[in-house]
Amino acid sequence: METKLKESLQQLRSNLESSGPVDEELQGLLQKLDGDIHLLLEKRAALEAQESQEEESTTYGLAERSQELSAQFAVKHPKLEPALRELGEILANMGI
Repeated sequence: METKLKESLQQLRSNLESSGPVDEELQGLLQKLDGDIHLLLEKRAALEAQESQEEESTTYGLAERSQELSAQFAVKHPKLEPALRELGEILANMGI
C-alpha cells in the first residue's frame, strides 16, 4: 500500500509540474500534505522496526485533507484533481 501511495505522490508531482502555475495557497497546502505523508511513512517504518503498535493522532486526517484539496483543484486545475482523489482514496484505505 505504501508503494502505491508513493507512486500516487510522484504522479501528482509530475502532473503539477506539467499543469502550469498553481496559486500560492494551494501550492503551500500540497507541500504540507506531502510533508505530512512522508512524516507518517517514516513514523510507521520506525514503529514497525520497534514492533510497536502505537501511532500518534497527528497523522490522522490526511485522507480528508487530500479530499478537500481535490475539491479545490477540481475548479482551478482539473487535470490534477484525479491524482489527488486517488491519493485520498489510498490514504483512506490505509486508515489514515
